[in-house]
Amino acid sequence: MRRTHHCNELRAQHIGEKVTLMGWVHLRRDLGGLIFIDIRDREGITQAVFDPSDLSAELFNTASSLRSESVIALTGKVRRRPGNNPTDRIPTGEIEVVVEALEILNQAAVLPFPINDSETTLKVNEELRLQYRYLDLRRPEMINNLRLRSKIAMELRTYMDEQGFLEVETPTLFKSTPEGAREFIVPFRNMPGYFYALPQSPQQFKQILMVSGVEKYFQLARCYRDEDLRADRQPEFTQLDIEMSFIEREDIYCLIEGLLKRIWKLARNIDIPTPFARISFHEVMNRWGIDKPDTRFGMELNDFSEEFKTSAFKVFSGTVAAGGVVKAINAKGLAGATQGQLEAMTEIATGLGAKGLASIKVENGNWKSPIAKFFSESEKEALTRKLQIEEGDLILFAADKEWLRACEILGRIRLYCAELLKAQGKLQIPADQFNFLWVVDFPLMSYDPEMERWYSSHHPFTSPVAEDIPLLKDAPLKVRGQHYDIVVNGVELGGGSIRIHQPSVQKTIFEEVLKIPADLVQSRFGYMLEAFRYGAPPHGGIALGFDRLVAMLCGSASIRDVIAFPKTMKGACLMTQSPGKVEESQLRDLHLTLNVKKETPSPEPLQNS
Repeated sequence: MRRTHHCNELRAQHIGEKVTLMGWVHLRRDLGGLIFIDIRDREGITQAVFDPSDLSAELFNTASSLRSESVIALTGKVRRRPGNNPTDRIPTGEIEVVVEALEILNQAAVLPFPINDSETTLKVNEELRLQYRYLDLRRPEMINNLRLRSKIAMELRTYMDEQGFLEVETPTLFKSTPEGAREFIVPFRNMPGYFYALPQSPQQFKQILMVSGVEKYFQLARCYRDEDLRADRQPEFTQLDIEMSFIEREDIYCLIEGLLKRIWKLARNIDIPTPFARISFHEVMNRWGIDKPDTRFGMELNDFSEEFKTSAFKVFSGTVAAGGVVKAINAKGLAGATQGQLEAMTEIATGLGAKGLASIKVENGNWKSPIAKFFSESEKEALTRKLQIEEGDLILFAADKEWLRACEILGRIRLYCAELLKAQGKLQIPADQFNFLWVVDFPLMSYDPEMERWYSSHHPFTSPVAEDIPLLKDAPLKVRGQHYDIVVNGVELGGGSIRIHQPSVQKTIFEEVLKIPADLVQSRFGYMLEAFRYGAPPHGGIALGFDRLVAMLCGSASIRDVIAFPKTMKGACLMTQSPGKVEESQLRDLHLTLNVKKETPSPEPLQNS
């Protein structure tokens, strides 16, 4: 048999035609002497009917013995469904194929879990679905995710080509740069004791491409990080990597806004408004308590340091006197929070360094809280006015000597309260609402009090804002970096920066601010500094998390749903049972010996029970 149509192609205009379909048995139903089989391929489903009055007993019996997911080919005539009763369950619901011939291409074994009903499949243990990933991928939802991922990749390549970019592949065997995230190390057989590292990003190569005169580079780059995993993180991932010469920050903003506008139109048929808001790091922390704010709902942070500087409540007034801040949020309608929920909020606060969490419930016209009795009428009036306090509200406070910590405490609690309100139906966010913004003017440097050293907030190649360069040596905390993040609905899609292109500034960052010894700078980055000596143009770039982007457009909470063969939360591939051991001879070839105190078992397949 030769396939004439795919399983989502037949419509009323094909009635009377003889067709051949090939695919998987999605569902078989025996009804009143007739057998109905939904045959499925990548494109969709068509109903086929086996009528014993028109078929040999052998063929009919063969059809009745078909298991789900067996691969078949069938030939028959297209007819309108009897009774003029089409179904809108599937696009081909107006017709059916009356089977004349059937060939079993591959009879499937009994399935470890059902896949013809996604609601049922999703109740199956995820590890079992990952072990049989090839079955899980047959679900139309998963195929559609991969289809959309492919379309987005094609569209962004077209867009980047139209903007004059060159797609250039950079090496995936690189050198170790241990000041970043933990790396995957690859031993090199020909040089005992020497190792490659899999790149965390093509950062240094793409900057050297700018020195090379490429001017506009992009790549769908494979990157690797040996970090603890979560829903939006995998040990290997894909990012859209971009670098441009002779630009300023606004050039990046314009490029990415145009790209995202185009992709959202393709994937969701939504026209997102541009330009996006540009909000400083200080403002987003002050208003939302997080540098990737979800602005689809209110509950913004308010500062009450001035109002409470002479308060009778000494925790607040003492904090302000010590140079700290008092901030508050109004979780509207959450006065009914349970004791357990309040304790969970307190744990969030103490986990971030707070001594506790002050709160007020507004119920039956009263402010219920041990601290309310300390507040003056003017303090209560200020709270009511700025927070728009009403019956049923829950007021939450953070008082801390560190402004940033106070912001972060309430920022985390704000998100927790939003989840509670959503669960209660008091906060509803439309599925097609996407609030984009740029977070800009991050601090160039952050200080680690335990290590007593400065470290780069982004990476050491980020250029400081020009007017802040004189502050680098004496006041690095005041230096703003030309770093920017693109954020939507509380998710950071990507980030980048204008880079340092002057060797002298880069040398100052390495040696005088980060205090990296000169010999170490030379061994790790000498080739970059050397390249910059021969004429590096002003340049900058950005990287977008491609997996995260596709997951958002598919409406998935996990990037595992948009990656064909993802790893588990422990970094294992259950389908291939990797990682695994290697032969002793392989270790000898690599001049390696193992010093493993406790043997770690390889990923074992789950039992089908």
